[in-house]
Parts: sequence; C-alpha cells; structure tokens
Amino acid sequence: MKTIFSYKKATVLGSLILLMTASTVLLNSCAVSKKISQRSGVQLWAENCQRCHNTPSPATFSPEKWETVGLHMQSRALLTESEREKIVAFLKQQ
Repeated sequence: MKTIFSYKKATVLGSLILLMTASTVLLNSCAVSKKISQRSGVQLWAENCQRCHNTPSPATFSPEKWETVGLHMQSRALLTESEREKIVAFLKQQ
C-alpha cells in the first residue's frame, strides 16, 4: 500500500514539474517575441534573409516589387506581418 501512495505522489510531482516547465517555456517565448518586435527593419532583414540565402541589395527591386517579394518571403520565412512591413519599409527607403 505504501508503494502505491509513493507512486501517486511521484506522478503528481512529475506532473507539477512538467506544468511548471511548460509555463516557463511559454512565458520566455513571449519575452522573445517582444524583443523581436522591437527590432528595426534592417535588423530583421539581416537576421531573417541570411538564414537561407545571400541578402539582395535593396536596389535589386523597385518599391512595388519589394512589396511582392515581402509577401512571398513572409510565408517562406514565417515572418509576422509586422516583421514583413518593417523589412519592406527598410528596403523601399534604400
């Protein structure tokens, strides 16, 4: 009987540890999102575009084309709308 009680106690304790770990991860991911949202278009451009290919010069495309490229790359690079807007605004300024 004592063994079953200890097993139940260990299961509850393990569940609490798992819940606390999951909560910590979720809270930390929110903090990272806030940090990302504070980045400028040039920072986001450098960090995200270089993951898969060489970053093109801002002069490579017209402002209208950058809008199209931005929409395409938003889905490919899993960018938020805000990140895409910042990157495209930076590229259009150059």
